Order: sequence, then C-alpha cells, then structure tokens
Amino acid sequence: MRTFEYVNPEFFWLLLLLPLLVLWYILKRNKQTAELKISSLKGFKTPRNWLAKLKPLLFILRLLALAAIIVGLTRPRDVDESTKIKTTSGIDIVMAIDVSASMLARDLKPNRLESLKAVAARFINARPNDRIGLVEYAGESFTKTPLTSDKSIVLSSLKSIKYNTIIEGGTAIGMGLATAVNRLKESRAKSKVIILLTDGVNNSGFIDPKIASELAVEFGIKVYTIGLGTNGMAVSPIGILPNGKFQYGNVPVEIDEELLKEIAKTTGGEYFRATSSTRLSEIYEQINKLEKTEIEEFRFKSYDEKFRYLVLLALGLLGLELLLRYTVFRSFV
Repeated sequence: MRTFEYVNPEFFWLLLLLPLLVLWYILKRNKQTAELKISSLKGFKTPRNWLAKLKPLLFILRLLALAAIIVGLTRPRDVDESTKIKTTSGIDIVMAIDVSASMLARDLKPNRLESLKAVAARFINARPNDRIGLVEYAGESFTKTPLTSDKSIVLSSLKSIKYNTIIEGGTAIGMGLATAVNRLKESRAKSKVIILLTDGVNNSGFIDPKIASELAVEFGIKVYTIGLGTNGMAVSPIGILPNGKFQYGNVPVEIDEELLKEIAKTTGGEYFRATSSTRLSEIYEQINKLEKTEIEEFRFKSYDEKFRYLVLLALGLLGLELLLRYTVFRSFV
C-alpha cells in the first residue's frame, strides 16, 4: 500500500509569514531605489523601460524559494508499506452437519438447513487462516469436503448441501462424529475442532456417540455441539405427497441435549442450544471468538523522501534571483 505523508506538518505554519513579507515589500517598495524630486519632467526624455516593471520578479523568486524551504522542512515523503502475515498456530475445523429430513423443519427461516448454511458461510469467511472440512450425516455419514484452506471450495460444497434420499434416513450422531474425527486424526494443527450440529436424537448408525467422543479425546480433538430447533412444536415433514413433495405438520422437537452436553464436556468443548436463526448466528460468533488463530503480522515500510527536491528547487530559485540581481537588474537594485 502506497501513501503520502508529512513528517513535520507543524512547519506549514511558517507559510503564514509569506503574506506578511508581501505586505512589507509593498510598503517598502518605493524606498528601495534613490529618489530625485524635480518640479517638471518637460526637459527630460522618459522612454519606457520594461526591465523596471519586471523588478518585482526578484522578490517573487526569493519568496518561492522560501516557500519551497518551508515545505521541505515538513519532510514530505512517499510511504510504501507491505504486510506479511504468518500463522503461528492454525486451527483445523470440521463441521459435521445433520442433513436428515427433520432439518427441513420451518421453525427457522426458511428452514433449519438453509438457516444453518447461511450462518456457517459467514463463519467460514471469518476464518481465512484455518483449514476447514465438511461432513454430512443422517442415518450414515460421509465426508463432503476434506480439510482445505481454499475457502471457495468449502463454501461451494456448503452451498450444495441439501436433503436427499440417497443417504439413509435417521440421525446417526455417533457416525457423524466418528467421520469428523477420522478427518482430523492425522492433522498436525495445534488445535483441532469439530462443530457437530443436530436437531434430533441418535437413532441410527453402528457407532456409539460416546465411543466416538472418546476417540476425539484420544486424538486431542475438541467438540462443540449445537442442538438446533425451537422449544415445543415445529412445522416439520411428516410424509410425502403423491407429487413427491413433503407434507408438513406440527411435530414435537426432540433433541438429546444430555448426550450433546456429555460429548462436549468429555472433549473439552461446549454445548449450545439454537432456538432461532439469530441465536444460531450468535453461537457461531461465540465459537469464532473461543477458537482464535494466533497470527504474526510483519509490516515493512520504505520511504521516498521528497524534501531534497524542494531544497534543490529553493537553491535554484535563489541562484536565479542572484544571477538576475547582479546582471540584468543590476542598475535597478
């Protein structure tokens, strides 16, 4: 980044002297040459001399030289600043996202899954120096995106997440957590984190969530768990209509908060409950603050001083003024 600055701007106050010098010159101008008073000029020939009219040029040159010196005293200079950022301890984060049919519930707008994707995208953009991966799970789990520092890939994958009938139905929290642990177990990052989100209870899969959390502890992985859904009833899918679209109805919100709290406590993380889109956004902001990446920033500045040019200009103007004073204007000064 290139900027311009004055190191000593207080010297600009000296420019206020210039109008005073101009006033002094005007008042003293008529006394700078000898005077001869006579009663009449009728006997003298008085040709016009253009040099006499240019006589104030000497004062102007000296005034400009003084102005150049004053501006030079302020030390104007160009500053070229470059920044080098070094991540001293990066964080590897895997987001395990529940994509079961219940994530289409409309207690968050437009539904739980779309609300989560919007909040998660902001979270990803706020972590430019970390590697992030995505895991999807319902009745089974798979890696959507392995750990990568390319945020465009992660955001594109996040955007493409949607409910589908390919993945087995249900909510296999243990499977989702185990898959996320598997993505992080080989990581050499100083801090390894899983953000596991679900809106239901563990009712599928062949891996017990408690075993998966013990695996996370073994590999030094911290798990933040989020229970997503309002309290009471929520408008959720209850069946499929003949046209292939979901039929919606009021369904009780059931989240195994005790299990999620236990997973978080066992791994050194925290449990959060998101009952609205606003609360979900606040939770991700809180996690973002809890998991800070240490960054060293090195700034390099190079300066291009401009006062030398002003000093040379002032010397040139003074030299020209002296030259004219003792040559062309010698008979008038």
